[in-house]
Amino acid sequence: MEKITEKLLLEKGSPKANTLEQIKTLNLSRLGLKCQDLPVLLLSQLKNLENWDLSGNRLQELPRDLVLPALRSLDLTGNEMEDVTTLDSLTSLEELKMEDNMYITVNDNYKLMVLLPKLRMYNGKDISTTANHMRYVYSDNLRTRIVAVWQASFCLPCPMTLDNMTALERDFINAVRHQVRFGPASISDYTKWRVEMIAKEYLCSLTEGKKEDNESKKPADIKENNNVATLVKRKQTALPANDNTSLTPRKNTRADAQAPSAEVIPCKSSRLQLTPRKAGQSNIIRSSPRKAVQPPLTPTRGQVLGAESPRRSLREQQPKEDGPQAKHNISATKKDIKAMGLQRDDKRSSRIKSCTTTQEPVCLKPLHVLQCHSKQDSSEDFSTQLWACAFQPPADHSSGSTNGAGGSRIVATCGGDSLCLIDCETGMVMKKYKVPGEEFFSLAWSSVLMSREGDAAMLPCSILAAGGKRGLVKLIHPRANMAYGEFRASRKALSVLHFSPLQGNFLFTGAYDNKITMWDIGGVDSKYNFKVIQLLVLESSATPLHICLPPASPNTHLLAATEDGLHCFNTQLSKNTMKRSVEMDIIFPIYKKEDKDHSYHTIDGLRFLTDDIVASKSYMQGSIYLWSWSRTEAQRAGKTREKCAVILAELQWANTEIPYLALNTCPREAYIVCGDDGGRLWTYHVTNLLKDNLQSGKVIPPTEVLEWPTPMRKGQSLVEGPSINSVAMDPELSYLVALSDKNMVVVWKRVRSS
Repeated sequence: MEKITEKLLLEKGSPKANTLEQIKTLNLSRLGLKCQDLPVLLLSQLKNLENWDLSGNRLQELPRDLVLPALRSLDLTGNEMEDVTTLDSLTSLEELKMEDNMYITVNDNYKLMVLLPKLRMYNGKDISTTANHMRYVYSDNLRTRIVAVWQASFCLPCPMTLDNMTALERDFINAVRHQVRFGPASISDYTKWRVEMIAKEYLCSLTEGKKEDNESKKPADIKENNNVATLVKRKQTALPANDNTSLTPRKNTRADAQAPSAEVIPCKSSRLQLTPRKAGQSNIIRSSPRKAVQPPLTPTRGQVLGAESPRRSLREQQPKEDGPQAKHNISATKKDIKAMGLQRDDKRSSRIKSCTTTQEPVCLKPLHVLQCHSKQDSSEDFSTQLWACAFQPPADHSSGSTNGAGGSRIVATCGGDSLCLIDCETGMVMKKYKVPGEEFFSLAWSSVLMSREGDAAMLPCSILAAGGKRGLVKLIHPRANMAYGEFRASRKALSVLHFSPLQGNFLFTGAYDNKITMWDIGGVDSKYNFKVIQLLVLESSATPLHICLPPASPNTHLLAATEDGLHCFNTQLSKNTMKRSVEMDIIFPIYKKEDKDHSYHTIDGLRFLTDDIVASKSYMQGSIYLWSWSRTEAQRAGKTREKCAVILAELQWANTEIPYLALNTCPREAYIVCGDDGGRLWTYHVTNLLKDNLQSGKVIPPTEVLEWPTPMRKGQSLVEGPSINSVAMDPELSYLVALSDKNMVVVWKRVRSS
């Protein structure tokens, strides 16, 4: 059944009329419309339509060739727009709203200014100056460079046959795309698109001039050769490099030293300092309100396109009290700054004693509380969600960045539009990388080979990869303060990144298109040139949340925790197939408790504790499973794809309906940590558990529960315990870092007995 009919248009349009030609305003918002629901022939009758509201639908594009000659204002807020070039027929458009379209990039914003020659208001901002600069000044600069390439290397073929002109156009376009370099690297995607359009226009103008010359020499009764190529002209425009539109760094496969995609700089952050408790006083965590010294890392604009994080979809139904708006000036009070015991529902139960006796107990104390991911460096941002953290591998550390045991004390954190590198000992933000309009969900460290000039041997360098809602992977060499490139891994948001431990140039990316892609990002040369190759695509049934490679077989198997269960894939490379489907589904006992109101298939925690033992948990499970990978994988020979996990133990955890609270492990110390929705850290020192309690059938309580340090907003109420989205430990368990959903990074330090 058609969603859009003439009757509906007359009902939704104004002024009320009997014919479509009389309608000037049309409201088709929140109807769940997709592109195929918009009938071009019917809508083309709206010849006098001036204002059209299509907000809150599911449009990824508009129908091509939709001509509405009088349309002045269009509202596409809250859709799923991806292809802005489908708006090029709306040439009379003066005002456009595109907020809350997750996949619209800064490059798309610039394309719109070129495609729509009369556009002057964009998302409520006057962009006339910017748009005119891009349409004329920027385009003229590109055109000058394109003409220079033509004059240096090309000429029209003789004869001008269709085949000759097609080959010429292909070669010319490829040449200018590679040779014309202009403007900031952050809009290189737009620049390449614009260069291609201008090159086609220029080539078309040459052929038209040639044809006119030929026409003047031909007798009037001789027809033009039908083999002459007709090249399509498209109206385009360009934009400025220094206006108020934020620029997202774009792929820089051949790193441009003059215009790197972004710069990573040392900076300070708002820091909550822990002070010793004086007699008769509580321990106090005070903030040192210092604004981060952060010159813009990329050009910024006044309006940052809003887009809700895909990860918040399950959290919308669990709102949390947050009290008055928080400020940077925070002092924290606690009755005891020591890690406090587990609190039951009545919060009166006593502290749970350690289960371990064979090794030195792990004692962790809060050391720093930081706010370093604030939106626009706002002193009142306690809402930015922090999603992922990981310690830098020790191989590429400069002096002072490792502790005495050889472990790392530099941790990378991501959330909002920024990445931070924090020195856990000092609490200083050493470097910060910011991409306006991005929201980072995941990051991963690895080591790749870097070639040097001359015959010098290649050396390994530690790199950081990060990705988020834009579907782009950012590649950073922190030691050189160089954000050296990026590549598009998906048209959808990226949910997880993971490097192979054996081949550091192999990167797995999981995205909201339900696919996991394996990439070879190669190494880099002395000028940071690099090349990315897609090796494999693994097709899942839902969004991947975590990726693990079994330590015993990292080149052949991959475990993916998704929103629809835990899947196993074969990742052994071969020339026969580039796409793989799920090889094995691993199911858990909790699945038997599912009903119409409870589903436990979302696996939001997954890590290996040993080469064989895996720790995982399901959303709303209330416990953590320890299970054997080798014994579970041994069941693969059966006929069914579903295999039951061989459970070794079940660890008690919090009862919460908040999803995406990830666990982590420290294999060297047999330690598991998982945060909850109250700011607590549930810790499990599994030394004795492995020996005495495995397969006992009883739910094992945690070794210790570390309480939230309870920061207090200066002059205001306490900051209630937030949800702990992610935790990380260095290999020696000297430091533990916890990320919250209230823009706070908590650093804990291990206190060793003398």
